[in-house]
Amino acid sequence: MKKAILATKVGMTQIFKEDGSLVPVTVLQAGPCVVTQIKTVDNDGYSAVQVGFVDKKEKNFEKGKTWHRHGVNKAEKGHFAKAGVTCKRFVRELKLENADEYSLGSEIKADVFAEGDKIDATAITKGKGFQGAIKKCGQHRGPMAHGSKFHRHQGSNGTSSDPSRVFKGKGMPGHMGGLRVTVQNLEVVKVDADKNLILVKGAVPGPKKGLVTIKETVKVEA
Repeated sequence: MKKAILATKVGMTQIFKEDGSLVPVTVLQAGPCVVTQIKTVDNDGYSAVQVGFVDKKEKNFEKGKTWHRHGVNKAEKGHFAKAGVTCKRFVRELKLENADEYSLGSEIKADVFAEGDKIDATAITKGKGFQGAIKKCGQHRGPMAHGSKFHRHQGSNGTSSDPSRVFKGKGMPGHMGGLRVTVQNLEVVKVDADKNLILVKGAVPGPKKGLVTIKETVKVEA
């Protein structure tokens, strides 16, 4: 992987291409990210770049003060001070092939990607809470007649004598969403380097203001 960046999801809209076609796009606020640490093979056993994104306030340790309780603690503050950057909310590692070319405090901006690039977008999906088998697994409902008494149940769970157990993977009610999902081979439609915006064709997982990791796609075009 040669290029990657952290972004937050702004929302969806649609734009017209030069040929007049209408394209639905997801708007991502990509960067600027700053390098907070450089991992080396000699020191850490692997090569990577640690980057920070979105400024975050420090915790207020003054007695009687109640604001900034969820800010950066002293250990994190020292880590960012060592890199010579302001405190950041999101910190992630990117395993880049050219990690040795970066230095502490250097910026990664949206212009690392260009129109037509193929990317992989990784984010945490929206949490749906506890859901039934119909919504969660796409199962069919039962008859809706008054005497049915089987409307939205998940159906038979196990067999009687053989094998007398419930198979693994059986669709059942439970927690839905809140999973780490990667959508591969998305197309970059437009890049606004001045505003650090990347417009991606189609949908990207996660809620608005959620963190999205954009990487160069791992799929090889035939």
